[in-house]
Amino acid sequence: MTSVAALDPDLLQAFLAVADLRSFTRAAARLNRTQSAVSMQVRRLEERLGTELFHRSTVHVELSASGEALIGYARRILVLGEEAVSRLREHETQGHVRLGVMDDYGTLLVPPLLASFAALYPRIQVEMQTGLTATMPERLGEAYDLVIAMHPAGQGGGILLRREQALWAVGATRSALAQEPLPVALYPQGCLFRKWATAALDAAGRPWRLAFVSHSLAAVEAVAAQGLAVTVVKSGTCPSSLRTLTQADGLPPLPAADIRLHRAKGLSHPAGLLADHLAAALAEAPAHRHVRAVS
Repeated sequence: MTSVAALDPDLLQAFLAVADLRSFTRAAARLNRTQSAVSMQVRRLEERLGTELFHRSTVHVELSASGEALIGYARRILVLGEEAVSRLREHETQGHVRLGVMDDYGTLLVPPLLASFAALYPRIQVEMQTGLTATMPERLGEAYDLVIAMHPAGQGGGILLRREQALWAVGATRSALAQEPLPVALYPQGCLFRKWATAALDAAGRPWRLAFVSHSLAAVEAVAAQGLAVTVVKSGTCPSSLRTLTQADGLPPLPAADIRLHRAKGLSHPAGLLADHLAAALAEAPAHRHVRAVS
């Protein structure tokens, strides 16, 4: 089996310095080595590769054809080596991050992202709290390092991750739609969707009654799925147990919401790593899951 020449990073570094400066003397000064040491390193690299990398004269140092071919690979090898060392050091980063997030995102979207983050940074502990996020950004630094919150479209500050459309949803039987006044299952006061839903029904002159209230996303959706009430969901997190509704079903349109990432001032390095991880993943993921509308 033919052996492959090992490309020692130190030898490549000496080669690149000479190639960039076209001088062994100036390369030695850049690397803080003696000229003879740099010359010896380049010679060792040439011996390993079995080819001449420079054409030398008393006044000029020029790359040979082999040197021209090697220079791009040499730069890439050194950059990859630096990236590998940096990634391994990051892998050992330790810390504790407090994350606040909406219930549906905390249940459906964020857990897989925390799993991939834990694989990259196993020594960083993430404490996640779910619930209504209206007041969470106000407690950044005190209770949270990061908050993923919902705001009216175009408002809220922070980093925009995606836009979600608020939609009416009902169980497969649609029985709640036939009731008067319309039964609705919503979240407690302070929820943006509750505010929008009740305001839209009032503006449309549609009689309604609050049939169920809970902090639990699963409970609200379960009540709606049983046909006991209609509810409001995000277009990107509507569960398969519910069907979305349109104006053709006699319900008024609802606004869109921005999902934004908020960071505490003076964010720690571990929290910054998680913020970047979440922002990249949520911004790249599809903004809308497939949802079934009632016909």
